[in-house]
Amino acid sequence: MTTVPLPNDPYASLRIPEFRYFIMNSFLITATLLIQEVILGYELYKMTHDPLALGLVGLAEAIPFIALSLFGGHLADRYDKKRLLQYSLLVIILGSVILYLAFQPSLVRQLTQTAQLAVIYGVLMLIGTAKGFYSPASSSLKPFLVPRPLYPNSATWSSSFWQAGAIAGPGVAGFLYNWVGFDNTLIVIIGLLVVCFLLITLIKRRPVPVSDAPVLGFRESLKEGFQFVFKTRIVLYAISLDLFSVLFGGVVAILPVFAEDILKVGAEGLGFLRAAPSVGAVVTMLLMAKYPPTYNAWRNMLLAVAGFGAATLIFAVSTNFYLSLIMLALTGAFDSVSVIIRQTILQIFPPDHMRGRVAAVNGIFVSSSNEIGAFESGLAASLLGAVPSVMLGGIVTLVVVAFVYARSRELFDVRLS
Repeated sequence: MTTVPLPNDPYASLRIPEFRYFIMNSFLITATLLIQEVILGYELYKMTHDPLALGLVGLAEAIPFIALSLFGGHLADRYDKKRLLQYSLLVIILGSVILYLAFQPSLVRQLTQTAQLAVIYGVLMLIGTAKGFYSPASSSLKPFLVPRPLYPNSATWSSSFWQAGAIAGPGVAGFLYNWVGFDNTLIVIIGLLVVCFLLITLIKRRPVPVSDAPVLGFRESLKEGFQFVFKTRIVLYAISLDLFSVLFGGVVAILPVFAEDILKVGAEGLGFLRAAPSVGAVVTMLLMAKYPPTYNAWRNMLLAVAGFGAATLIFAVSTNFYLSLIMLALTGAFDSVSVIIRQTILQIFPPDHMRGRVAAVNGIFVSSSNEIGAFESGLAASLLGAVPSVMLGGIVTLVVVAFVYARSRELFDVRLS
């Protein structure tokens, strides 16, 4: 007889083998794609010295992701989620192989800078396409790997492993770039992506959830997913807070500008700057495995996003490398609180047969905040300068928190645990 882990056990979810495979894959693919993103961003800034080129990195991924994510959510609710993850990973591996081949010295000599940029942005669009299917399949598979009483615990651990990957990726990227160069780092990336594929194969296939509701066409299916999000206020406000805070308050995309021109710490310093938010996040999440933030969930959510905005403001005006690291770590700490609360909400409220579509709607919000936010950061830094653009983002975040607080006071009574 299988023993079900107890909900009050802080390691309960980790005692389930398939959940361990899932979060190990989450750690590795997060770290690997961030290694690739960091080395591409640094290579782009060395090539162009234009912050807008960094912003276009986010836009190149966001456009296909947003265009296909809803369809990916529809497929995740209708077909085998494991198979969708495997196909998506194969496409991502293909993109990294293309990058490696395109930047071999014999070919680089024949390529103009415009052609090199076209290859980089083209691969990013290919990865964004794959993530449009990977993300909703992954998010909708996770609740089927643990019993319902463990949803808050699993949200904490999955977020922790994701953040651990977000620490390892940027930190390792700077050192790999310096030690082995751009093209050899791509070989490491390809190898790690193959390991991700193998981890997914260890997870058993799950039956497609069956609903008593009539089978809907594609358009009606998507409409149902949007209607659920917009009529469930706690879901809508939770993902909206993430959208606006990271869309305007995020600084990750333009960190090469701070590393190179303001703090003058180079590629290795950039690795530390990129890793700092995730260091703060993981430390906070380890504490929250024991002391979850879901009792006064909505109060904690608003306080966390406000803290994110305040730390962003201080980072904007800092010219000290260590103070900048501390502020970035605090943005990660505050963001981790809101991530765990939002993930718990997205596991508890959607019915099983709609998880893929709700995950896809959330994915569009997250992509808008991260990738389009990266483009906004690059464009604003190009027009206003890096420091004024980050200051403006912090102010907008605080204004959004005040607005949502005024509109959502009834959510203070909601209990997630």
